[in-house]
Amino acid sequence: MGERWQAVDDYIAEKLLGDDDALAATLANNAGQGLPPIDVSAAQGKMLFLLAQIAGARRILEIGTLGGYSTIWLARALPEGGSLVTLELEAHHARVARENLERAGVSGKVDIRIGPAAESLAAMTDEAPFDFVFIDADKQSNAHYVAEAIRLGRPGTTIIVDNVVREGGVLEADSDDERIVGTRALFDMLGGDPRLDATAVQTVGAKKWDGFVLARVL
Repeated sequence: MGERWQAVDDYIAEKLLGDDDALAATLANNAGQGLPPIDVSAAQGKMLFLLAQIAGARRILEIGTLGGYSTIWLARALPEGGSLVTLELEAHHARVARENLERAGVSGKVDIRIGPAAESLAAMTDEAPFDFVFIDADKQSNAHYVAEAIRLGRPGTTIIVDNVVREGGVLEADSDDERIVGTRALFDMLGGDPRLDATAVQTVGAKKWDGFVLARVL
């Protein structure tokens, strides 16, 4: 079944996305410099691009840069004068991301901040509100990141959280996997926070069986 999921993703990319030299070079550079292959898929990247445009986002916050693949998609969605802040723990990843963003021609829109995301977020006390937030970092901190996204957002801010199904692992109440524990804490938080309206969608494809949360600040 996994091979069919990959084949369908390839079909979607061929029919709807086409070739993209900058994004292909980004993935090749990431692999060549030892980054893990955990970027969103091409179809998911285009989904982020479209959702950010639908939201009318002028300011985007990304938590988890890696090599900048999703960052490029999001930066491309910004209008003239728009900006994106992306948070990355690893200095090496941030350096690779800067190379990729420069090659893609979007580096002027992007501010990469290096260090633990919780610390970078706590330091953000004088920021204009963000219109769109994409969270794809350490899963055990997802509930905290969403709370910070609400603080740094505004009514109507769109929040996307990736990797929330984990091949069904989210059902494992007795799991000692910190990523699953953190994901379940995220769902508890989303279900009980009156500041948010949220759903989650399961996905299959190049990234196997997973899913994402889509939420809106009320």
